[in-house]
Amino acid sequence: MSVKPIFEGAATALVTPLDENGVNYEQLGRLIDWQIESGIDALVICGTTGESSTLGDQEHVEVLRYSYERAAGRVPMIAGTGSNDTAYAIWLTREAAKIGYEA
Repeated sequence: MSVKPIFEGAATALVTPLDENGVNYEQLGRLIDWQIESGIDALVICGTTGESSTLGDQEHVEVLRYSYERAAGRVPMIAGTGSNDTAYAIWLTREAAKIGYEA
């Protein structure tokens, strides 16, 4: 039996740009577009470099949603849903799956 991997190549763990008002979605969108236009194979959103520990619950989900919609199927998307709180990690993973994340 042959198993095809979900991802091949390199994935960038994006930062989540913040300003005095919170998440800077304009800058986040530019980063996503630039990475994809530059040939990245996949994106990691809200991973360890994505300020995930500093985002509120709904803010975290909104960053995942915005990023997934901005990528618009151009590359596979990986949601950063890890946590020291198992119940929270499960909840966040379910939210990411509802959005459509591949991993």
